[in-house]
Amino acid sequence: MFNSRLGCSSISFRHQDLPAALRTISGLGFDEIDLGALPGVCDHVPYDLDAAAVTAVTAEVAASGLRVRSVNGDIGDLNAVLDDGQQVSRERHLEALLTLAANTGAKALVLPCGALSHEPVRSVDEDLDQIAAHLIHAGHRAAEFGVELWTESLHFLRFCWNLERAELLAGRLADTGVGIVMDFSHIVAAGEDPLEYLSRHEGRISHVHLRDAVPGNINLSIGNGQADFAAGLSGLAASGYTGHFSLELETSDVTHDERPAAAAKAASYITDLI
Repeated sequence: MFNSRLGCSSISFRHQDLPAALRTISGLGFDEIDLGALPGVCDHVPYDLDAAAVTAVTAEVAASGLRVRSVNGDIGDLNAVLDDGQQVSRERHLEALLTLAANTGAKALVLPCGALSHEPVRSVDEDLDQIAAHLIHAGHRAAEFGVELWTESLHFLRFCWNLERAELLAGRLADTGVGIVMDFSHIVAAGEDPLEYLSRHEGRISHVHLRDAVPGNINLSIGNGQADFAAGLSGLAASGYTGHFSLELETSDVTHDERPAAAAKAASYITDLI
């Protein structure tokens, strides 16, 4: 029905519990999901992710019959200053998310590109160094679990919020194996050009999130904002991108009842472009 490279993030139906969201996504005709595990955004995966929770979520995903492309998680602000106890807790959370990713057959765990603030904790360069170091460490741990580590950068709400900082982070991650997730909505919300983003990240994109936006607002349905998906997907194809796409329709311009129809409409539109 839809292109096999196009999936749907469970975040698109974050108002439903996980089994219901998975039924909705499957019923629309998708075969693949990104699994939302972002505290404060989507509670499909508990933030206090103990072994029992990992087992429960894995069973729910398996029962749905859907493939998992990535687990979209968060282990806290990567540019924060932590004491030893907090660092141990972060490592335990990382291991739990990687266990979940491995058990669900996900290709990768996705982590953010810093805190939910544009202001540095120390300095821009020092914060970027620390974020990169944590992502590289997480990538090494991910390899132990047989999965990849990706980071969503740029992200309008987080530290690497514009082209400059995203490029600086990407430079620090070059040749480390850490992949980059491109999100159209965050690029447009930051007032940046997706084609310029592509030119600065050529050959580095591991996954693509799709949602529309206008400057300052990331939460629009596809077609209701300023993102030029036709040009962007054409640019991705021209650059040799062969990865997958995911509708992450965390939108505020439709009601909950309208979300399934909006997702189906967006999927048909993007399928034609792919």
